[in-house]
Formats: sequence, structure tokens, C-alpha cells
Amino acid sequence: MTQILPLYLNGEWTQSASKRWIANLNPATGQKLSEVPCATPSEIERAIAGAKEAFQTWKEVPVPDRARLLQRFLHLLKTHHDDLAETLSQETGKVFADAKGDVWRGIEVVEHACSIPTLMMGETVENVARDIDTHTLLQPLGVCAGITPFNFPAMIPLWMFPLALACGNTFILKPSEQDPMTPVRLIELLHEAGLPKGVLQLIHGDREQVEPLLTHPDIRAISFVGSSTVGQHIYRTGTQHLKRVQCMTGAKNHMVIMPDADMAQVIPHLVGASVGAAGQRCMAISVAVFVGSARAALEPLKEALAEVKPGLWNESDAGFGPLISEPARQRVLKLIGLGKQEGANCLLDGSAFMREDYPLGHWVGPTLFSEVTPEMTLYKEEIFGPVLLAICVETLEEALTLINANPNGNGTSIFTNSGGAARYFQHHVQVGQVGINVPIPVPLPFFSFTGWRNSFYGDQHAYGKQAIRFYTETKTIISRWFHQGEEVQGPNLTIQMR
Repeated sequence: MTQILPLYLNGEWTQSASKRWIANLNPATGQKLSEVPCATPSEIERAIAGAKEAFQTWKEVPVPDRARLLQRFLHLLKTHHDDLAETLSQETGKVFADAKGDVWRGIEVVEHACSIPTLMMGETVENVARDIDTHTLLQPLGVCAGITPFNFPAMIPLWMFPLALACGNTFILKPSEQDPMTPVRLIELLHEAGLPKGVLQLIHGDREQVEPLLTHPDIRAISFVGSSTVGQHIYRTGTQHLKRVQCMTGAKNHMVIMPDADMAQVIPHLVGASVGAAGQRCMAISVAVFVGSARAALEPLKEALAEVKPGLWNESDAGFGPLISEPARQRVLKLIGLGKQEGANCLLDGSAFMREDYPLGHWVGPTLFSEVTPEMTLYKEEIFGPVLLAICVETLEEALTLINANPNGNGTSIFTNSGGAARYFQHHVQVGQVGINVPIPVPLPFFSFTGWRNSFYGDQHAYGKQAIRFYTETKTIISRWFHQGEEVQGPNLTIQMR
């Protein structure tokens, strides 16, 4: 039976009055899983007004009590971990192991948010001038909003609202319309944990429902993860309306393979990092840069990729699942075709892969190109599919020049046994997240997710200390207390403290 997804408004699950609905389909089978409402303008306004009202009381809740709510939520997330992963697999097509990883990486952020009493500590200096002390406080902003993508429907929402709520803000979540059942389940668990009325609101929809969040005067901050085009629009519009905005957007991530690297380690790591989750990760490795004699690894890489088979979430031999939608599949197939037309050598072609038993699935098999150049469309575009490009260069300097010339700077990695090469690479590469013998360098939550250049628009990054700064205002207090009998001084007509 198809599920009719509700909105979550002011502490209650509410059936939308919308006349426009979106079908949520299983990407492998084509089965309709749920109907997703596009929230009406009045429902969006109700969510914002409720969050604004709830902020007046939520910001006064003691920080340890906010942490205890998140601890209860954390317990429920861990208890229902596998159930969440199964729902996530059904609506994204991810294989079960990958879906469990999606849920767990979100749980880690909630664990971090439970430390909010120490994360929100300010700073104090005594006697900055005679008998004058200065200290800072971190205080919440107000109503915040998050717009999350299809590829991590558990992890990315959990990057956002737990930390925002922990800091004392209220929050409006607009998840992807392509897999909203997982975020609904997250909020059901938060509701069960004792979430006060109005502190978190959930609206559904597409771009039409995003626009009011970008311009509404009562929303103070916007967090977004998604495509570069949409991210640029959200950043421009949000900042024009005087909001804090953090947008994590496009990527073209390179892995450099040095001649001294252990190829027995390189190949399985490269296969997993390139075609895992059908390549639908913003930190996926989509370009392998072979330096010098390392190019000999191309043939065994091709053989290893050919062994990976797409399949259903519960098939034990499935390496990854289908793409999220038929338009996504057609886009990947178009880019594969352009790669062939523009002269790249297709060593392994997965464009014709199909499952006869599941013909409605959005299947693309592992694909490998060599002889790729930076001028090719295949290189310039973010493919977001199980397609790996191989480029051969002679030196590490050439590899660095290639990576640094790319407009994106989300993640990169190098595989080598040379400490000198690794040190030189990490210092000179102009990318926000660098792995050394680690293929996908996504930091744990007590650090921040730090994409650079066109991969990020904003000032403060996601989770870690930077997210605490993003979700708070800093108040600086300068105080002096006169003691009895203190000599009264004349007026101070300078800007100096005395």
C-alpha cells in the first residue's frame, strides 16, 4: 500500500492540503513507495511562524537539557539503525551495507551534538584593562532551515538539524522529494524522544517550496547540499536577503596514484571510491591520475571494476544499486556517449547494463575511460554515476597542476609510500579535504567538512566547530565593577580603556 507522507507542523503530523503530489519510486523496481505533497504557501508560512514562536522558549532551555533530548534521540537512532537503513535502501536503491553507513555517519554527528555544553563555551580574559574583564557568549540565531539532497537522506539531515537544535535554534527541514521517507522516520524518532512543539518543522516539495525559505525575513540561516547550479542560486538569493548560507555543491575529485604505491591496496580502494553508491557521492573519486609507471595498474583496475555488479539492496553479491531516477540515468548515459564522441577510450562500458528481471530499474554498470583530457565534457561535468576517468601524467607536479586547475575543490587523495611525496601533495594541493592512502577523506564530526572553491559557498562549513559558529551569534561583554572608595576619574575622551 502506497504511503501518503505527512508534513510535521508544530509538533503534529499533518496531511497536506496540496493539490500537487510527487510519486516516490523504488529506483530498482519502479514500485511506488509513497506520495509526497508539495507544501502549500500557507503550510510553509505556518511552519515558519511556528518555528519563530517556539524559538522564544527553546532558546531558554538549559543547554544540558537540549543535550539530553539529543541523547534520547541518539539512543533511538541506534536502536532503529537497521530499520532506517532498510527504508533508505528501498527509496535510494543503495545496497544495505552502504545504507547502514549512511545512517551511521549521521549518528556520529548526533553523538558530537550531545557534547554541546562544551562546544558552546565562550572565552574569558580578566583584566584586559585595569579592573576590566571581557568574555564572549555563543547565543542561538533563531529560525534556521536545511535543504537536503537525495544521495544521503539520513546523513545530511543529521549533519544539520541536531547541531542547530543543540545550539538553541529552531529548524525547518525540506528534504529531497526523491527519498523523503527516511527523513520522515528520523523526525518520528525525534518526536518520540520528546521534541517540544514547533522546534523542528518538516515540509515537503521541490524547488517551488525552497524559494520562500530563501527570502522569508524570519529565517536567519540556510544550509544546503546539492548541485552547483542550485547551490549558486541559493547562496545568491539567501545572502541578498541577509541570511547566513552554507552551500556544499559540485565536485570533481581526483585520486593520485604514485609509482611506489601498493597497487594491491590502491585498486580495491579506487573501485569502491568510484562506483560505490553508483557514484552518487559528492566525495566519490571520479578521476584517477596515474603518475609515471603507475599507469600499468589500468588493466588490473579494469578487471576489478568489471567484477562489480549492480543489484538490489538485499542481494549479497550486489556492489551498488541503480541510479536514483531515469533522468539521472539518461544524463549519465549522455555523458558516456559524449566521452566516446570526443575521443576518450572506453575501456569498460556499462551503459548497456540491464537487469531483465527488473527492467524498470535505473541501471548503469561500471564504466572506465582512459585517454581523457581536461577539455572533454566528460571531465568538465560532474557525472554522478559509476564512471571513472583515468588520466596519465609523468610527474606529481603535473598531477597537482591538473587538480588545482579544476574549478571544484571538494576532496582529493594520494596513494604513495613516500612521506615526502605525501607531505608535498598535502601542502600544495588546493582542495579542502585531502586523503593520504585514504580514498574518500570525509572527516569525523569533531572536525568540519571543508570543501573549497566552487564546491562550497559560504563562510562556515558543516559540522564540527565551524557549524557551531554558523548556528550561533557571538556576544562580547566588557565589564567593570567599581569598588567602594575608588577614586572618581574625569571623563575619558580617548578610545583607550583605562
